[in-house]
Amino acid sequence: MKLFYSDTFVLPLPEGHRFPIAKYAMLRERVSAEGLGELIVPEAADDRDILRAHTADYLHRIHIGAMSDREMRQIGFPWSPQLVERSRRSVGATIAACRTALSGDGISASLAGGTHHAFADHGEGYCVFNDSVIAARVMQAEGRVRRVVIIDCDVHQGNGIAAILAGDETIFSFSIHGAKNYPFHKERSNLDIALEDGTGDAAYLAALERGLDQAIEQSCADLAIYLAGADPYEDDRLGRLKVTKTGLLERDRMVLETCRSAGIPVAITMAGGYARNIADTVDIHARTLRLAKAIGGW
Repeated sequence: MKLFYSDTFVLPLPEGHRFPIAKYAMLRERVSAEGLGELIVPEAADDRDILRAHTADYLHRIHIGAMSDREMRQIGFPWSPQLVERSRRSVGATIAACRTALSGDGISASLAGGTHHAFADHGEGYCVFNDSVIAARVMQAEGRVRRVVIIDCDVHQGNGIAAILAGDETIFSFSIHGAKNYPFHKERSNLDIALEDGTGDAAYLAALERGLDQAIEQSCADLAIYLAGADPYEDDRLGRLKVTKTGLLERDRMVLETCRSAGIPVAITMAGGYARNIADTVDIHARTLRLAKAIGGW
């Protein structure tokens, strides 16, 4: 299984910043130690790729750092050239994972990605560029697919994905998320399932099964991009749900086996994860990748 990583393009953050940036390097080290796949540094997404989802004005301003303090607070990171390069590489990783999954491997992953809060003209929620939409549209532009389904299991609604894709009938967006969690103003995906605080394994998996069946049937997709967020976890600082590690592994199994049964290749991204103990986030992501390797390509 080919796995694409970008954590070596270091994102400088001030001491005490709340974003758990160390999880990406820790995950790569875990993947390497367990032999879960071939680790590859992706090419950076170029301007033509990024402009498939973002405005030229936003791309120009983020590139040269002509962003207001308010805009950067909305993103949640300080601006730096390293932020731009890291973001481009992260998008490149999702593009590469999609190409690999479609080339006959059936499944591939980015060890980052899932930056679903980025809108066409601004970023927010630790998201600069919307890798899922960019990658889906690159695959379409290259003639590899006609239709894509984005299966977003991050605990926060994929508001940027929904907003960018409004009116685009070729990419189906499915988001299962906390009803009262960030973002507090929700956009409209093709399919949204909003869960109450404290939702546990049984209710979560039942809702996911219903949503998956509907998304697969309605999307008629040639490719799935799966945001395997670790943040529905019961001890996630920002999650507010009560899904256990066992429940999250069953979630992954349900998504991957449903796509395999439908003959839909899958590109996996890690999306969110803010567990009180960062090792739990890394463990959840590693379990996702271990399962993906065990299921194998198709």
